[in-house]
Amino acid sequence: MPGVFQLSPDELVLEALQAYELGVPAVLLFGIPERKDDKASGAYAKNGLVQQSVRRLKKEIPDLLVITDVCLCEYMIHGHCGRIQASDRSGRVLNDATLELLARTALSHVEAGADLVAPSDMMDGRVRAIREHLDRHGFSETPIMSYAAKFASAFYGPFREAAESAPRFGDRRSYQMDPANAEEALREVALDIREGADIVMVKPALAYLDVLYRVKAEFGYPTAAYAVSGEYSMVKAAAEKGWVDERAILLESHLAMRRAGADILITYAAKDMARWLK
Repeated sequence: MPGVFQLSPDELVLEALQAYELGVPAVLLFGIPERKDDKASGAYAKNGLVQQSVRRLKKEIPDLLVITDVCLCEYMIHGHCGRIQASDRSGRVLNDATLELLARTALSHVEAGADLVAPSDMMDGRVRAIREHLDRHGFSETPIMSYAAKFASAFYGPFREAAESAPRFGDRRSYQMDPANAEEALREVALDIREGADIVMVKPALAYLDVLYRVKAEFGYPTAAYAVSGEYSMVKAAAEKGWVDERAILLESHLAMRRAGADILITYAAKDMARWLK
């Protein structure tokens, strides 16, 4: 992924400050631990990488909105987004057994100072589990941005390599959505709203503008679109070969996401976009 790097907590502060000074109002954090296990213990460790990074960012750039991705795949030794049976090599997760770990992870992020948590795992019932867990611990006003319509997409490849989170066996089709099934996306969004989501997300963005439009039109909720690593990397690669105008393509594609209904854009091109828009 050109221009995208793994950062230590101290380097992250410098990167976030540069983005903030360009006009980027928020960052979304993912953690890549040194060690992984079958309980994703690094995800909810009090002094984990995300928890350290949140504390540093809120101390150094207090007005920056800090969002944390709540998932277990980067921390699991097998690379899946939840707990699995040791003998099961199909990639099917133990949905209910995973909810407790996700709720613990979200709470640890909020206790560290996160302004917003974003569960991306696609387990059934995780928004409710996180909402109830945060409420019990005095964080009833912390919003949840749910990856509500997250498809089992080929566009995630560059991110999985950069974040060292590709599954070691099986795939994620048992818990992420079938790209052909837009009706399921609307059902998933409705369920997450009922469970307490404050913002809903469609991921990927550009190949799913129809879903993005339907979600915004149907529910009228604050809606985010995630321009994922494959979308970003394809533009970068084509621009390096001189086949496309990088600036024009990125501005047009992000405009399309806004036009389709996105209130929030999550993009690897944020710093470039901020420079160009100035």
